[in-house]
Amino acid sequence: MTPTEIQHSDLVGTSAEAVRAAIRTASYTGHTAGLAAGKLQCNLAILPEKYALDFLRFCQRNPKPCPIVGVGDSGDPTLPTLGRDIDIRTDVPKYRVFRNGTLREEVTDITDVWTDDLVTVALGCSFTFENALLRNGIPVRHVESGLNVPMFRTNIDLVPAGRFGGQMVVTMRPIPEAQVEQAREISRRFPQAHGAPIAAGDPADIGITDLARPDWGDPVEMKSGEVPVYWACGVTPQNVLLDAGLPICITHSPGHMLISDVAEDAETTILTKT
Repeated sequence: MTPTEIQHSDLVGTSAEAVRAAIRTASYTGHTAGLAAGKLQCNLAILPEKYALDFLRFCQRNPKPCPIVGVGDSGDPTLPTLGRDIDIRTDVPKYRVFRNGTLREEVTDITDVWTDDLVTVALGCSFTFENALLRNGIPVRHVESGLNVPMFRTNIDLVPAGRFGGQMVVTMRPIPEAQVEQAREISRRFPQAHGAPIAAGDPADIGITDLARPDWGDPVEMKSGEVPVYWACGVTPQNVLLDAGLPICITHSPGHMLISDVAEDAETTILTKT
């Protein structure tokens, strides 16, 4: 089988280890929505050690879009508290490499740009609570359609720290009006995965002009009787890092997450290696 032959549908229902193995060999480079049900998925921010403390302060001040679930040691590409065999240089389907505030490349392996002063910060992802929504009969349109979740810039200001600041990014899921409160209560149980939504209803209230034109991800159908519901999104720190103009930073490509071995309903996650 050639690397391009593994499709999203081939990995649905397989283990986190199996998905990471396909990703590590570049056999699968697509989005991770709906994969490794029951496991915590993670957004990534990889940056030089000299900027890491301010970035961690920024995340602590903005826990809805930036819930910290793991922090690596300087120069160490492993994240042993999130998985025994994780190599952050190869185990994400697609990475974005930024230099001086400019996107320079999108790649499936960052081994050649890894240096001994880089620190990995793993942040929780809303893909995690989607499994709980589905188990409770709440539709998740982009998963049903095999698409990436739609993501939008907003006008919601973040609390700055050092050179890091900006506006929040959100994900949107159409939810039947009668199930919006249930979806809110279910996702609230997952603070490590952005928790409860930050808004619902009119997109203009949070600065979104057109739900059919997401800034990242794919547009999804809105059916009669559904309400657009918005959750804080882990793409937020990508914008923040971009605006900070660091000499180098690396993130996941939107929708292309690190899949951990941590249970999605774990109450706590140890942040650093012991």
